[in-house]
Amino acid sequence: MPAPKTPDAHAAALAETARAAHTEVFGTEPEGVWAAPGRVNLIGEHTDYNDGFVMPFALPFYAAAAASRSQEWAFHSTHGGGDTVRTATLDGVEGWAAYLAGVAWALGESGYPVGPARIALHSDVPVGGGLSSSAALECAALIALADLYGHEIDRAEAARIAQKAENEYVGAPTGVLDQSASLLCEAGHVMFMDCRDLSREQVPFDLASEGLTMLVVDTRAPHRHADGEYAARRADCEEAARLLGVSHLRDAPADARLEDDRLDRRMRHVLTENERVKATVAILRGGAVAGIGELLTASHVSLRDDYEVSSVELDCAVDAALGAGALGARMTGGGFGGSAIALVEAEAAAKVEAAVVEAAAQAGLPEPRVFTARAAAGAHRVH
Repeated sequence: MPAPKTPDAHAAALAETARAAHTEVFGTEPEGVWAAPGRVNLIGEHTDYNDGFVMPFALPFYAAAAASRSQEWAFHSTHGGGDTVRTATLDGVEGWAAYLAGVAWALGESGYPVGPARIALHSDVPVGGGLSSSAALECAALIALADLYGHEIDRAEAARIAQKAENEYVGAPTGVLDQSASLLCEAGHVMFMDCRDLSREQVPFDLASEGLTMLVVDTRAPHRHADGEYAARRADCEEAARLLGVSHLRDAPADARLEDDRLDRRMRHVLTENERVKATVAILRGGAVAGIGELLTASHVSLRDDYEVSSVELDCAVDAALGAGALGARMTGGGFGGSAIALVEAEAAAKVEAAVVEAAAQAGLPEPRVFTARAAAGAHRVH
């Protein structure tokens, strides 16, 4: 699945499909169409809810939301043949529509009330791949509703509002990484962000100029944030921080140790991952992208062994990529399935892709989807 060559044109094509769906389902033209991308996290995993550091970049795959003000709430998705949810209130909306209802609710809770709207969605962000398909839906809906109802919201604040929707309405205990990436990333850059204050730096990320390519491997093993394991990792971190007398593990001393082995390993991952993020930033500022490969691989080892969020499918993809000559590889996203990334020399991309697909076949795993990642533009109005 190659990435679109012209992300803006691609977003426009998706927006046209969303516009047509709005017109067909609701009988009226939308007042506008807004698009928000999925993301890949280069490095900095499970650090966001520990007030740590992350480095995402936006993918050129988008959720497009065609929207108009209305007398009722109505949500339509083109996914899976089409589904429409209509409701008089925002109470108790479930399934995919909960991400849209949750954003509307969170806007009101945050001092930005919005009235009813009709929203038609069309997205090509891979679902279940750990590439933030849900955050893309949330952020597209959020900027649509804000524009429709005349609210100017700082993008960093908007990310917090979208996170609130996912945490409190949907019930998934995610950090703020995904929404921030979808709203704040810039084309051609990876975003170094401090999740404590959301301060950020857009760091140039031009792989092609160095003869490199970033492959994304969607293992097709579903990635789910709302399950008990993700929540358990966050609870482990909160307990470790409590035992150390700090508000978040980001503040734990580098030489801190805990008697409980599980909590000690969770803490070790967070502390070492933050250091890997800072080391990655330093390398990228110097323009030597290839030098981050070892850090990517070290991140995967830490996530696999200390944080225990990898999976058979992810380990298979990472090991195969490295065995075929990748400069570095790691799982990306929350884990328990989803996607991996591999930094490769451009001329070796086809070889690495073939090795990953073959390794999955030999292990009896689903055939992965492999595509090229490029840093794309963040959320924006298309029409």
